[in-house]
Amino acid sequence: MDTSIRDFHDLIVWQKAMTLTVEIYRVTGSFPSSESFGLVSQLRRAAVSIPSNIAEGQGRSGSNDFPRFLRTALGSTNEVQTQIELARRLGFIPDEAHAPLNAELLEIRKMLHGLLRKLEN
Repeated sequence: MDTSIRDFHDLIVWQKAMTLTVEIYRVTGSFPSSESFGLVSQLRRAAVSIPSNIAEGQGRSGSNDFPRFLRTALGSTNEVQTQIELARRLGFIPDEAHAPLNAELLEIRKMLHGLLRKLEN
């Protein structure tokens, strides 16, 4: 692993995942109150899972641990993408808010794939 990476805060993918998570919290704040225990809760949990798994995996000492946690974070990006698409279809997220979220998710996904390739080589 890159020696300039001292901890997970140094990982740009973690930083971007945190920014995305904050944005997910903002966007879901305007969802109907009837969704508080449904889509809002699920979307927030899935979003939080992305940077959390990056951080936890980077903090593990075993060489096999970090890639496993990155794969979990990658799976969470798919969950978030599915859930924001559902929210868009239900009219909870307007198209102009959906597109940037989706673009950020795709960038995070690409970064996770790149980091996995780097770690596995």
